[in-house]
Amino acid sequence: MIARHLEANGIPTVVMGCARDIVESTGVARFFWSDFPLGHSAGKPHDTTSQAATLSGALSLFDAAQAQITVASPQIWAEDERWKEDFMSVAALDPETLARMKAAHEQDRATLGKIKSSDAG
Repeated sequence: MIARHLEANGIPTVVMGCARDIVESTGVARFFWSDFPLGHSAGKPHDTTSQAATLSGALSLFDAAQAQITVASPQIWAEDERWKEDFMSVAALDPETLARMKAAHEQDRATLGKIKSSDAG
């Protein structure tokens, strides 16, 4: 919605994303789509080559696209597409792994809470 507002006021935008159906339904002008898990629209984590390629692909839309367009990134998340079935699925996790992940999440939340508290004060 922000991109549409900016576009209506003469400011070109490019949206990068992974949820193609959702983003396209909003009617953005230029969309650089990566067939990656949600949350990874800027490229693979800790992979500066993937991130740079994603940014380069998205920025190229400013030069090439004058009309509403979706361009698919040529990058792939993994050779085997089974990640689409397994990504973020807790069904296959054993109780110990699930407990470890939950503890790490709670630690992250506590750290974020401390950061927010120090920023407010």
